[in-house]
Amino acid sequence: MIHTLHTILLLLYILVCCILTVIVLMQEGKQAGLTGAISGAAETYWGKNKGRSMEGGLELATKILAFVFILLSFVLNLKIFQ
Repeated sequence: MIHTLHTILLLLYILVCCILTVIVLMQEGKQAGLTGAISGAAETYWGKNKGRSMEGGLELATKILAFVFILLSFVLNLKIFQ
């Protein structure tokens, strides 16, 4: 029973790692926004509604998956699985 649970959690851990990597690579760098702020383009529609844009969704997904990643890391290192 414990071995099956460990295998399922390990597969979920690998899946979360892969998805998290892809989502982080899809995000644009913070430097891209810096040039817009210097030239005065910071107050655009996408700047005000960033939470509703694709970039805002990617940031939220990154935070959630990072939390799941850390949680699974702790759970997989418990003594019951070793």
